Amino acid sequence: MSMDVERARHLRDKERGLHRPHAFARQPGTRKHREIRFSRLKLDQVEQAFVLLSGLDGLTVSPGIVPHGISVWYEITDYTMEGLEAALIDQGFHLENTLYSKLVRALVYFVEETQLRNMRQPERLLKKSHEVYSKAWDHHPHGDHDDTPADLREQK
Repeated sequence: MSMDVERARHLRDKERGLHRPHAFARQPGTRKHREIRFSRLKLDQVEQAFVLLSGLDGLTVSPGIVPHGISVWYEITDYTMEGLEAALIDQGFHLENTLYSKLVRALVYFVEETQLRNMRQPERLLKKSHEVYSKAWDHHPHGDHDDTPADLREQK
């Protein structure tokens, strides 16, 4: 197999333990890899953001797949993509503004918010939930209820 730039990055990241899944690939668990892409008009901001984000605890930063991006790895319980990008925007950075990047960004924000909300919810005990619905059904008036007194029902 021939060695190209993408294959070389893949091998380097595999050796470092920094796997780069595709943006739409499933990332089970709480450890996330994301790509933050900046406006192509200001390429110097990539290095500034790299330095700024490298100083955060629990955040691993490396050069991005594209020249105007950086890759970040984090625990979703510590950081979110929305929080990181909002902080960068507050510091004056300009993110990529294409339709594709907006769609990916919105999807990632939604997925991470949903995962965090689900992690905060208590786990439902499915065996117990059946009992709750059965009891509610017994007390709820419905068509299967027979109003005939029990002593008259038994006489036939």
